[in-house]
Amino acid sequence: RRFISEGEYVEMTAITKEQSGSYECISSNDISPADVRTVQVTVNYPPVISQARSTGTAVGQRGVLQCEASAVPLADFQWYKEERRLFNGLNGVKIENKGKQSMLIVFNVSEEDYGNYTCVAMNTLGITNASIILY
Repeated sequence: RRFISEGEYVEMTAITKEQSGSYECISSNDISPADVRTVQVTVNYPPVISQARSTGTAVGQRGVLQCEASAVPLADFQWYKEERRLFNGLNGVKIENKGKQSMLIVFNVSEEDYGNYTCVAMNTLGITNASIILY
């Protein structure tokens, strides 16, 4: 994509996250060689959950629920079982967050662990959630 401006500024209206990236600014005149500078454009946007898969796990086994969200800045994650927030290291669960992915691990699945879980992804621009079932 190319933007041409006679002044020292270029305006990108209705910018989308796909327009993030490196841009070259080239200034030229008839007297001296062109000067080229690279500018990095980052477009911030609220989380969009791209992956939330329900999982079947037998009693006594390890259950893993995964949630993935694209966002800039990166999303923070929270997990809920019904209305109760889950915390890492409590009640036999572990929460691992790496980049745009969060995993909820239930170490020793019991009948009470089956049901609806909610993955919440949030950043300074917004919040979204997805329902994931452990069965």
